[in-house]
Order: sequence, then C-alpha cells, then structure tokens
Amino acid sequence: MANAQAISQAQASTTTSKNWTKRDTEWCLTLFGTAVGAGVLFLPINAGLGGIWPLIFMTLLIGPMTFLAHRGLSRFCLSASNPNADITDAVAEHFGPKAGSLITLGYFAAIYPILLIYGIGITNTVSSLLVNQMGWEVAPNRALLSFVLVAGLVGVMVCGQKIVLKVTSAIVYPLIAVLVGLSLYLVPQWNVAEQFSIAPEPISFIKTLFLTIPVLVFAFNHSPAVSSFSSAYRKDLGNNAEPQASKVLKRTTMMLVGFTMFFVYSCVLTLSPAELMAAKQANISILSYFAERTDNAMFGWLAQIVAIVAITSSFFGHYMGTREGLTGLISKQFEGSEKKLNHKALDRGIMIFITLSVWLIAYLNVSVMGMIESIVSPILAGILFIMPVFAVKCIPSMKKYESKANIFTLIMGIIAITGFIASQLL
Repeated sequence: MANAQAISQAQASTTTSKNWTKRDTEWCLTLFGTAVGAGVLFLPINAGLGGIWPLIFMTLLIGPMTFLAHRGLSRFCLSASNPNADITDAVAEHFGPKAGSLITLGYFAAIYPILLIYGIGITNTVSSLLVNQMGWEVAPNRALLSFVLVAGLVGVMVCGQKIVLKVTSAIVYPLIAVLVGLSLYLVPQWNVAEQFSIAPEPISFIKTLFLTIPVLVFAFNHSPAVSSFSSAYRKDLGNNAEPQASKVLKRTTMMLVGFTMFFVYSCVLTLSPAELMAAKQANISILSYFAERTDNAMFGWLAQIVAIVAITSSFFGHYMGTREGLTGLISKQFEGSEKKLNHKALDRGIMIFITLSVWLIAYLNVSVMGMIESIVSPILAGILFIMPVFAVKCIPSMKKYESKANIFTLIMGIIAITGFIASQLL
C-alpha cells in the first residue's frame, strides 16, 4: 500500500513537471524582472555603439550563453543532497567548509552592492518623477522618501514568496508592454540602410564583441534569484525538478532575448552611431535622449516609469540573493558550535540590516557604488559561468550533465570576465 502511494506521488510529480503552470509563469516573470533592471535604458547605447553587425553576432551568442550558464547554476543548486538546500548549502557540501565560505562570501559581495545601487536608483528616480513630471516645487525629504521606498520594497519580501511572485508578475507585465510599445513606436523611424551600409573592420569587429559581450551578459543576468527558484522547484517536484526548472529558464531566456533585444535593435536602427555616442557622452538613458531630441514629454514619463518598475522587480531578485548569501555566511559560523542558531531571529536581523543599510546608502546617495559594482561583477560571472562547469567535472551527482555545451559556457564565461575587466581598464 505504501509502495503504491509512493508510485502515485511520483507519477503526480512527473505529470506536474511536464505541464506548464501558473507557478512557472510567475517564476518566469520574476527571473525576467530580476534581469531587466534600470540598465535596460542604457543597454541600446552600450550594446549598439559598435554598429549593427557586431550586435547581430552578439544576439546569436547571448541566448545560448544566458540559458546554459543559468541552467548550470540551477543544476548545481539542485545537486545538493539536502532537499531544502540553497546555493550556499550546495557550495559547502561539494567544495568543503572553507571553500564554501569563500564562494558564499563572493556570492554575497557580488549581489549586495547591486542591491544598494537599486536603493539609490529608486530614490533618485521617484524624487525626479515628483519634481519634473508631477510638478512638485521642492524635492521631498530624502531621508523620509528613501526610508519609505526601501521599507516598502523589503516589506513585500517579508510577506512571503507567493506574494513576491504575484507582485513581481504584476509589475513585469507593464514593463514588457512599455518595451514592446516603444520598440513598435520607433519602427517607422528606422534607418536600416545607414546602419547596414557600415562594414566593420575585422579588428574593430572583434574588439567590439570582446568589450560588448559582458554588457549583454550582465544585462541578462538573473542568477541572484536562481537559487531561490531552484529550491522552490525542488520542494514542489522533488527529483523531477530539473527538467521543469530548465524549461522555465529557457522561456525566461527567450523572453529576455526577444523583448529586450527588439528594444535594443529598434533604438539602434533609429539612431546613428554618432547619436548613440552623443547619448553615451551625455551619460543619459536612451529615453532621455529621445525626449531631448523630440521634445516629447511622453518619453520623460516613460523613462521614469520604466526605471521605477525595472528597479523594483530587480530589487526583489537581488534581495533573495543577498538574504541567502548572508544567511549562509552566518549559519556556517554556528556549525559545530554548542550554540543553536535561532533562524527566526536571524531572518529578522537580516531584514533589519538590509533595510537600514540600503536606506542609509540611498539617503547618502553614495556615488562610489558604480565602482564597487565594477569590481564585484567578475566574481558573480565566475560563480555563474565557471563554477557550475567545474562542478560537473568534480561532483559525481553532476557527471550526467557533461556535454560540449559546457566548453562553450566556459569559454564565453572567460571572455565575459576578461572583457569586463578590460572595459574598466581601457
């Protein structure tokens, strides 16, 4: 009787893993939202400066790169023997306590500063919206505004995973609608002949690829939410989690490449290389440049709305990664100790720490956060691209995932990391 029940549960789990459910849609949108931050407004400028031909070649590469890297990280998270394990537990189990603590520290250090940047971004964007679009004569008190915004975002996270998924799903839909709407709006203004008439020199073509691939990699990066995503699927589907998780990651990648790159192409085909360079030198977003170019107030509103929605959705994903990394670091200090860790108190403490630290940085409007992001981004790329490939070679439970795709992921990961470092030095 027990065996029959176990078989029935296994069959039900297998059936669930094959069908697309509301849960899958919500996670797909959450992962999409984690990747598409406010940087999407600068992506057409950064990715399109080299011309249309390198951009086409990069588009062919970025889909497989994004999917294979995130699938590898998800498989790594799912490979832990503990069904409730997250990425920090998987790292400690497979690489030992010392290496595990080092990688977990790198994971936390790579995600937490980005969370701080989003605190600054949401405060500056909302303050600008109130003054420039809504006509406030005086900017609101920064300390109060930043606290309300940060506390509100963290408050959504405290409500639980189901609420977060629903909220993220709700706010990502308008983000997609705006990206598609703007892309279609610009189509009549495309100047295809001018872009395609410029034939790049071989050396310039290779240099553009080398320096721009990292831009696209980090624009599509949703690794901060992959651990929570994988853990949730393992709880729901058990050993059948991997196929369905991979299906969600594949559709997320298709959405990212489809919607985001359509927006990039539409902007690049509308503007000349000289205009893109002018926008870069002015350090303004693509929508702000269009607003100045056409004196269309709509672009000003859309730029603010897209930025707020994108920052909010990305904040949730990076909060998940920050919380997991910090929980892992603290939990490891209590292993082998007689003292028992109070997990509820730890969760509350982490919530308070994140709220206060993000609020403080947002209030102070610290300008060095971009430099910190530049330093830690290669660490995150190493965890996303290099570590899962290394794990396939070293971990018995992951040997089944050996394939030539891992070689591609490793090579592209090295290019992304070295290209990003080179872009900071040049």
